[in-house]
Amino acid sequence: MKERNLSWLKVFTGGLLLYIFGVFALAATRNTNIFPTVVMLGNFLVPITYVAFFYQRRHLSKLDMPTTAWAFFYGGLLGVLAAATLEPIFLSQHKLYFSFEVGLIEEFAKILGVLIIAKRCSHDSEMDGLILGAASGMGFAALESTGYAFTAFLASDGSLTQTVIITLVRGVIAPIGHGTWTAILVSTMFRESGPRAFHINYKVIGAYLTVAALHGLWNGLPEVLSIFPIPAVNVFTGQVLVAAVGFFLLWRRYEEAKKLQIERMESGIPQSDCWK
Repeated sequence: MKERNLSWLKVFTGGLLLYIFGVFALAATRNTNIFPTVVMLGNFLVPITYVAFFYQRRHLSKLDMPTTAWAFFYGGLLGVLAAATLEPIFLSQHKLYFSFEVGLIEEFAKILGVLIIAKRCSHDSEMDGLILGAASGMGFAALESTGYAFTAFLASDGSLTQTVIITLVRGVIAPIGHGTWTAILVSTMFRESGPRAFHINYKVIGAYLTVAALHGLWNGLPEVLSIFPIPAVNVFTGQVLVAAVGFFLLWRRYEEAKKLQIERMESGIPQSDCWK
């Protein structure tokens, strides 16, 4: 069990070595054909590792890997496309509201893939929701980071250094944001839903507003806090606090999900066989 629980680390180290090799190969050969491969490898590494970490700790859940992979794919693709479509329509130009509006739109967009996957399955297990939410959010993060890296490459006239820096920065902050926020929301939604129907009650709405607020604070704090003395320290402190709140809420959801899994087993409530 211990070796299996550490297999996420093997995913990360193996992928990191391949990424480093790819960067050096690209720098040495200047072969633009491998540029997309290197960029995608760098930006997908941390999101996939994050999902693997939680999947290997799914406790008594029967959620299978193909379904988790589909959540990563659908959540990322539909989330990015939906956000790109909705944001030009609904975003205002008011700086005070802009970051929070982005949070509301993107946190909604990221759950679309999960809704498609789970609509015909039993979706009342909080642990299933947490893992699928993490996968969906990280699929979104991987594609969004790839876009940022490509934009940096174009804006810097093909600078590999700028592309690597953006990839590294986005990789470090990836676990703090999208995956954590979507896991909190979807786990709450699954917990409050019935086996065959989603229930949107005040707890689900509260979770949605909470993660949207965390998203908005994460995006908006740098600009707000930069007006105070020692802006770099203030921004770092503020974003650390936002990250800490997100991780704390996710830890609460995970501990509750484990407890509910045990209670379901002791009560004889069958696990969904729809995932397979």
